Amino acid sequence: MKKTLFAFALLAVVLIAYPILNQSENTDVIKGLPWQIDVMPDGSTQVFGLHIGKSRLADVLGILGDDDVELAIVAASDETGSLEMYYGHYKAGVIAGKLVVRAGASEQDIKNWRENAARFEYMASGQAKKYTLSTGDLKSALNQVVTGLTFIPLLNLDEEIILSRFGEPDEKIQLGGAMHYLYPKKGLDIALFEEAKEVIQYVSPQSLH
Repeated sequence: MKKTLFAFALLAVVLIAYPILNQSENTDVIKGLPWQIDVMPDGSTQVFGLHIGKSRLADVLGILGDDDVELAIVAASDETGSLEMYYGHYKAGVIAGKLVVRAGASEQDIKNWRENAARFEYMASGQAKKYTLSTGDLKSALNQVVTGLTFIPLLNLDEEIILSRFGEPDEKIQLGGAMHYLYPKKGLDIALFEEAKEVIQYVSPQSLH
């Protein structure tokens, strides 16, 4: 059975968020919740106030703030890497978690930013490096467009919560030790793991076709 015990440090968050996740009353009064995804007239989506494919990283700072945020290139040993903005403590409405904002950038730009990096360090896994951008490269990096978001909630999700809040998925796929709930029209993929934290990913719906 999946573990559902939470650390005492999360107790306040649990007490607030549990009714929101499990009750059926209207929660429109609370903004920025993970399932509040706006589909725009052109088929693109907006979540957490960010318009995927339109908003730039500079907009992210203006909308989500610049507290507890890191901007870096993250790359495995055999990859060029990707430009990511990381919020270690983010609240989606009242649901706390971690948020990663990915941005599009050319391979050449990423290589240049890596070469000019102020410093680099190994990630906790030891399988990838994080390159902190130099001050001179920040302006061009912040001008890059958001291509996707990954939200890792501190609360444990289960299928009942997913279906009640996000609705019935178009498809369910067992892949890589997780059950994926796919909502292509919303650019949404929820990965429900048995032994690891759930991951909610948002991308442009057009990228799924």
